[in-house]
Amino acid sequence: MAGLWAAVTAATIWGFAPLFFALLRHVPAEELLAHRIIWAAVFVGGFCLLTGRTERIRAALADRSERRVLALSALLIGANWFIFLMAIQAGRVAECGIGYYIMPLVGVVLGVMVLGERLDRAQWAAVALAGLAVVVLSVGTGTAPWLPLSLALSFSVYGLLRKRAATGAISGFVVETLVLVPLALAWVWGADALGWSGLSGLQGGHFGTDLETSLLLIAAGPVTGVPLILFAEAARRLNYSTTGLILYIGPTLQVLLAVTVLGEHLTDWHAVALPMIWAALALYSASAYRRDRASRRALTAASTVSTTVR
Repeated sequence: MAGLWAAVTAATIWGFAPLFFALLRHVPAEELLAHRIIWAAVFVGGFCLLTGRTERIRAALADRSERRVLALSALLIGANWFIFLMAIQAGRVAECGIGYYIMPLVGVVLGVMVLGERLDRAQWAAVALAGLAVVVLSVGTGTAPWLPLSLALSFSVYGLLRKRAATGAISGFVVETLVLVPLALAWVWGADALGWSGLSGLQGGHFGTDLETSLLLIAAGPVTGVPLILFAEAARRLNYSTTGLILYIGPTLQVLLAVTVLGEHLTDWHAVALPMIWAALALYSASAYRRDRASRRALTAASTVSTTVR
């Protein structure tokens, strides 16, 4: 039960995250990203220090191949965060939700292309249905849904890289933030000392100008780190199919909050595409659940045979 509550809490925090970052719309996305990286490194690094994970971090930093993988994954998660923050500032939170909906299916396609994984009929049907939904959005809106696709692709490639890393989720995240911290500190200095504004053109250098903004920027660390820690704990306790289903709470909340709280408007084409994406996820989740059950049964049978032989 503890694992279930950890997963639900993590997904809920991710779902409400746009409301938090919307409070910082007056801060340039580049500066907000820099503070998110810095304070996430402080928060999760402190957690690792308290829980005895520092040796794992040192080992990852000492291993050249591990450093290389985590440096690449750091750039991808940084890009994903930047796209997410830019989308919030542009009032396109619902599209973020769509991106995180299709992310598992993009990951499946990458698994086939890169890892040579095989899909069953239900999974192929799910991928085809999600692809058709993207076509519907492209035709209906007159342009490809680049924002959802870029979020889904960047995070899926990130996940693919993290599969190659031996370092655990939390320790690996600290290494990733340490890779990005020098760049983040450089941008904060430029924003504070030189008034860098970034792509948005907003005035930079907000940290220390007023108490509320400064505290919110610091809070970006726990807002980023807490769900990561909770989900890592949930993944340890729950099976893969259960955690995958719970993750859909996040994008569902994002789409609902975008429409009901942030005042975004979904087109008729979105009303057609979203049910198609939900149906694709239902197909994919059902297939993943069946595979997970079959795998556990096989493990149980093997364990029974081993015990009997002894």
